[in-house]
Amino acid sequence: MLLRIAGVVALTACVACKGQSGQAGDRGGPPAVDPVLAIESGARRLSQSELDNTLRDLVGEDSAPAARLLNEDEFRPFVNDYTIQQASEALITSLEALAEQVAEATVADTARRDNLVPCTPASAGDEGCFRSFLGEFIPRALRRAATQDDIDAYMPLLEFASEDNAVVDNDFYTAVELAVSATLQDPEFLYRVEKGTPGSTPGLLELDGYEIASRMSYLLWASMPDDALFAAAAAGTLESPQGRSAEATRMFEDPRAREQLHRFHAMWLGYRSIPHTPELVASFNRETSALIDRVILDEPGSYLRMFTMGETFVDDSLADHYGLPRPADGEGWVSYEGTGRAGILGHGTLLAAFSKFEDTSPTQRGILVRTRLMCQEVPRPPPNVDADQPPQGAMDAVCKYDRYAEHRDQSSSCAGCHTLTDPIGFGLEKYDVAGRYREHDDGLPECIIEGSGEIVEVGSFSGPGELSQLLVDNDYIDACAVQQFLTFALGRPTSSYEAELLQETIQSFRDGQHDFKAFITDFIASDRFARRAQERL
Repeated sequence: MLLRIAGVVALTACVACKGQSGQAGDRGGPPAVDPVLAIESGARRLSQSELDNTLRDLVGEDSAPAARLLNEDEFRPFVNDYTIQQASEALITSLEALAEQVAEATVADTARRDNLVPCTPASAGDEGCFRSFLGEFIPRALRRAATQDDIDAYMPLLEFASEDNAVVDNDFYTAVELAVSATLQDPEFLYRVEKGTPGSTPGLLELDGYEIASRMSYLLWASMPDDALFAAAAAGTLESPQGRSAEATRMFEDPRAREQLHRFHAMWLGYRSIPHTPELVASFNRETSALIDRVILDEPGSYLRMFTMGETFVDDSLADHYGLPRPADGEGWVSYEGTGRAGILGHGTLLAAFSKFEDTSPTQRGILVRTRLMCQEVPRPPPNVDADQPPQGAMDAVCKYDRYAEHRDQSSSCAGCHTLTDPIGFGLEKYDVAGRYREHDDGLPECIIEGSGEIVEVGSFSGPGELSQLLVDNDYIDACAVQQFLTFALGRPTSSYEAELLQETIQSFRDGQHDFKAFITDFIASDRFARRAQERL
């Protein structure tokens, strides 16, 4: 048994390497299949949140063991980029410890154990009951139909656990624990492995219902399929656009869909971790989550309202924090009128997201807008520049605007890049690192903030409201939102070969009046969602 577990873990590392060999991008020439027809995808290891959610839905484990036992995933800006996933000895050891702890806790909890095992064993060696347990557990864990060989491979565990020996307890549920532990280390559990069936077009693979179900569930819920989605997979209904559309509509009604939309926006817009008290962060997150829910799910319509909405959701404390009127019932929507704010850019989440040096950073805020809302690249600073030190400006400079003077000096090597970022950030300077309005630099009443900003060659603005409108009017928000969503859905950045796919998807979003929920549903219903292109080696 121990050799089997070690072999499974070793295979996990092998699958990780295989996923690397097939990564998408511009390396290796153009893809074998037009990306408009089918998109490349490799083996994708479950992220921390996906693994924790899957364990919750599979065995009732709600203690977030992946967050406790595994190193944090790398954000670029999403955690599911399979092109940078690497297997290491530390990861493999941690996954083994995780599997053993979860299996032990599952069997120790009588309610969870009985929910997992659909029968009462007549004896320690009850083969019928053990086979019945495996027949239900293995397909759910591996997210596909189980073969007889799959079940037979685990049957020796029962004999091993029920015979008299000094290695394990003589007990039926010991075999269950061993089976759970081994399955949680199986590559098909830890990775989303899509094989597909070759179609009429060389290099194009048609996914089966179970592979489509996993694509849908991890995109919309960050977790495994539920019983209804498994049933749809078994019935073959997910292989039709209408079947996928119907299931996606149902899945959006589940609270997990809201959580996933919140998670997507937090990673995309960089506010998943911000430097404030837990109480203030919780208020910020309630405000932003309420806007996401309203615009996408509760009152579906134009997604652009995410950035132009003229009101926000606050409690009394957050209203006081911003200087807004208190809501009528202690919590609710209040108007932004007269504040210079609009939509999500007026929230403390985003205004705190790209801070530095315990204060706002015009450069970092400009980078946020350029990279996350305009989908542009900002060059990294030269290796001889210490970007972790705040700009000093002239020796006697006190005010922030003066300290950033070197960035504006056209004779300086800094000017080229900082011209792209700093003028944007200075247009948001009247809103501090906690999202509060201010007229001067913190603690420096002599340093009056002008608050005017500019996106070079696009236009001028003052404050988050005008910035949002400028981005919307110049077609940056919708185009970038689609690109960010594709990056998240594909588990990797889009490549130059997928430019036509990207433009087609942006146009589809615009043709649908920017309805984000309908856009995602249509994406899932599209033929390309049920296919994959053979990866380039």
